[in-house]
Amino acid sequence: MVRRLSPFVLSTVLLIAACAPSDEDAASRGAADGAPATPRIALAPTADDALPAAVLGTAAPPAGTAIHYFAADSATTGYLAVPEGAGPFPALILVHEWDGLGNRVRQVADALAAEGYIALAADMYSGRTGSSAEENMALMNEVNQDPAAMVANLNAAVAFLRERPDLSGRIGAMGWCFGGGVALSFGLDGENHDATAIFYGRLIDDPARLATLSHEIYGTFAGLDQGISREQVDGFARALRGAGIPNDIHVYDDVQHGFWLWVDRDPDTRTAPALDAWQRLKAYLARTLR
Repeated sequence: MVRRLSPFVLSTVLLIAACAPSDEDAASRGAADGAPATPRIALAPTADDALPAAVLGTAAPPAGTAIHYFAADSATTGYLAVPEGAGPFPALILVHEWDGLGNRVRQVADALAAEGYIALAADMYSGRTGSSAEENMALMNEVNQDPAAMVANLNAAVAFLRERPDLSGRIGAMGWCFGGGVALSFGLDGENHDATAIFYGRLIDDPARLATLSHEIYGTFAGLDQGISREQVDGFARALRGAGIPNDIHVYDDVQHGFWLWVDRDPDTRTAPALDAWQRLKAYLARTLR
């Protein structure tokens, strides 16, 4: 059942300006349907002291499959990464940053498949990506005009996953920046699912609104973020507590917006907080989806 829609309030200019430029690989945009043809990702969970190669900039090219999961828009081209084995596996829907679905997010999907999750990286931009701040802003502004369509897109991703015989039945959603705000709004307004993980996405501080959530919330934020202040994060955490929603919210003091997905841009500063955030995320996903 889809709950009553409320308006999306997503990223501000300051929030999104620090997001990554597109790393789109046109060759990986090929249209391919059908789960049976999806290559399998070997199960290889990271050690307690290791980050996935995807966020270190050292991952192999994406090994999954482009998919069309949204019947209402044939141009929407997501990406599916599936673990080896018969399952059943829980699933995660990944929502990209403001530039669109690029290879860094596809590689994170592969990393999550290696952890034992069916990972579907959603496409909110109908197969398009931006290559400049102006293009990214235009794409984001375009889709923000129709929040119901964004919910429908992710509802279709849930429906696609629920058709898989190797799904355990539990599904979560996670996103970064623009995608973090979308993931939170989807947790409030979309098809019922079991987890929402936010990396420096736009927040809500209304306890009554947040009370409609049905599961624990994970949040990772940056102390030097110019778009989301510590006060805003504290207000979000207070509102979750006021609404009775379990949560794991943490602000990492000495890092900037975008630190987790792009550790390789400042490894000396970002590696330690990114590792802590990754271990928190793994524990959260185990609690909510396993």
